[in-house]
Amino acid sequence: MPSSASTIALGSNSGFQLSSLWLDQKYRGVTIQIIALILLLAFIGFIVNNTIQNLNELGVETGYSFLGEPSNYDINQHLISYDSRSSHFTAFLVGLINTGLVAICGIILATILGFTAGVLRLSKNWLVNRIMYVYVEFTRNVPVLLQILLLYGVIVHNLPKAKGAMQPLENFFLSNRGLYMPKPIFESGFGMVAIAFLIALVAAILFARYAKKKQLATGERLPVLGINAGFIIGLPLLVYFIMGSPLSFEIPALKGFNYKGGIAIKPEFMALWLALSLYTGAFIAEIVRAGITSISKGQTEASYALGIKPSWSMRLVVLPQALRVIIPPLISQYLNITKNSSLAIAIGYMDIVATIGGISLNQTGRALECMSIVLGTYLVISLSISALMNVYNKRVALVER
Repeated sequence: MPSSASTIALGSNSGFQLSSLWLDQKYRGVTIQIIALILLLAFIGFIVNNTIQNLNELGVETGYSFLGEPSNYDINQHLISYDSRSSHFTAFLVGLINTGLVAICGIILATILGFTAGVLRLSKNWLVNRIMYVYVEFTRNVPVLLQILLLYGVIVHNLPKAKGAMQPLENFFLSNRGLYMPKPIFESGFGMVAIAFLIALVAAILFARYAKKKQLATGERLPVLGINAGFIIGLPLLVYFIMGSPLSFEIPALKGFNYKGGIAIKPEFMALWLALSLYTGAFIAEIVRAGITSISKGQTEASYALGIKPSWSMRLVVLPQALRVIIPPLISQYLNITKNSSLAIAIGYMDIVATIGGISLNQTGRALECMSIVLGTYLVISLSISALMNVYNKRVALVER
């Protein structure tokens, strides 16, 4: 009896009991997450199975084989080779590139506008402050779709026709058909210029790091901007002339009712790009303003006491600290500008929604497949932007000791 009692006691003290998964706080959280994951996967499996059964009963063919079939429609703006005999997959790539183009250009311009307007919103100049206030409040409170339609109407109806096109620069022609500019033609030997540019870029990065380390160690501030500009511009330019200027340009020329040749920026892209940039830039301006005001005024006063100029104080003291507050909400605005690009279909800009999610869907009837491609693509793009910005956010965040 004593031996059996001691065995029972030992088992109750040292053995793992199934009830611990719920009763023990250490395991309860993991148990709940596992149960939730199982229920979610079961629900998704039920939806997929139910959808497949319904499609089979209706006799609807499923699959992605249609991507290899001819698309049989034209796209007005494409950066890769495409015509109506190209496949639906090629049309998808064209739409993907157009979406990426407007997203990248929009993020760059919106960031410039947002940071500029955010800093000027804090200006002591009453007129500048009020102008930025009106821009931010008006733009944020008008739906972005209306702004896209407004700008598109202004470009199409107010700009002159092709025959009377404006010339903002030599060989640049702006009309209601878009902006036409010279197209660079890379000749033999230009590869060496590209290699020289990459070498200069690496040298500029290394010098900037060296200058930062020296400034932290000694307080001496080297002219990084001027020297790096000499690297990035001077070295490729030198190699360009040594290689015999291996670059020429195709100049657009008026033929009939429109310009031919060169690079064409269509009105649809211009309207979408400007509208998304102005709209998102207004939100970024408020984020920047909030980030700057979150920094103690003592930081600015201390920099002034050390004799640092106001412009340098903002750039070297305030903004680096404000970035820790600015970056997280800024990520959301970059995601918004990418997702809002889907409104391009309203003015006929052929992005991924208009190509594979629009015309291809209507022609093939593969709604489930086409929309799954569109949803998956936006998900991958959004997660990629978020991942890149989170990496940068970790670099500027405070490191606790």
